[in-house]
Amino acid sequence: MANFPTRPDEVDASWIEAQFVQAGIPGDVRIASLEWEAIGTGQVGDTARFSLQYVGDAAQAPPTVAAKFPSGDATSRHTAAAFSLYRKEVLFYQHVPRLIGMRVPRAFAAMIDDNGCDFVLLFEDLGPCAPGNQLSGCTLDQAEHAIRQAAELHAPTLDHPLLDAEWLQPDPQASASLRALYPQAQATFQERYGDVLEPELMAVCEALNDNLDLWFDRKHSRRSLVHGDFRLDNMLFGILDGTEPIALVDWQTCAVGCGLTDIGYFLGCGIGSALRRPHEAALLDLYCAEMTRLGVPLTRDQVWDDYCIGALHGVSTAVFSAAFVVRTERGDANFLSMARGACELALEHDSLGALKRRMEHA
Repeated sequence: MANFPTRPDEVDASWIEAQFVQAGIPGDVRIASLEWEAIGTGQVGDTARFSLQYVGDAAQAPPTVAAKFPSGDATSRHTAAAFSLYRKEVLFYQHVPRLIGMRVPRAFAAMIDDNGCDFVLLFEDLGPCAPGNQLSGCTLDQAEHAIRQAAELHAPTLDHPLLDAEWLQPDPQASASLRALYPQAQATFQERYGDVLEPELMAVCEALNDNLDLWFDRKHSRRSLVHGDFRLDNMLFGILDGTEPIALVDWQTCAVGCGLTDIGYFLGCGIGSALRRPHEAALLDLYCAEMTRLGVPLTRDQVWDDYCIGALHGVSTAVFSAAFVVRTERGDANFLSMARGACELALEHDSLGALKRRMEHA
């Protein structure tokens, strides 16, 4: 059994008080009462907001905090543990925020059991804010904020010693399972969405399935820490009642890779083609300008193939996730939205061709 709470109803005042002490919150903080409510739409983890009432003066203590726990759904929980998703997120909060300029929540506690399935994260509540919504899309201004944040992750971690940490290395067993299960995922995706996703876009999914060796054995032209699921549902806009523009959450899929994977993923399956097409060049130029400002000179021509290949990450994520997390109505809409945007980008810019060129010259 974990020696920390793994569900919202297991959290008590004394446990939160102890985490505040460890986090260095000043004063003799005593919680008189707490209440919680579920928040978020995550499919592999459950998140709650705790409202806290204090005894006496606790001016330095937060009135609310957020906490994240394993999914209540056994299928999603098993998938997350099998692919070390919970472990990655906990270790991200333990080791990475101090290295990067990207805005992420401050963690008061980040704990995980040896089984990789039981964990808890206790972090600052960034509300009031506007959670990003994959199905509603975003404004150009919000997309620009996200692009700037991506550079604040990729530039500071480029070739950083952190990238050699054990917890960021691919798990050979998990990678082999992912490769072996992918055709089954594609078959499930085809059966489930074949009548809804446009045939030319489903053909992109099928083509990626036919080129799995190219995809799984691809080489990265540069190495940074990547978010891995860089889309609107994992972004908070206008945080702390509008005092800051954006923050990034949900680090379960962080990995070592090419930063353009996040960018291709975001502009493809993240914001959708209606916003991407008229602003694609400008957003790529913004990313290059931000990377250059942070000491990593880049031009659009230099990143183009990596960007196009990055869109395929959106295809593979939509296909695999749809098959192996709990199915919900919103999930179906989400995965279709992701696949449609990613496949449209991949089709327009010949992402598979870019992948083949990369492997020929690797």
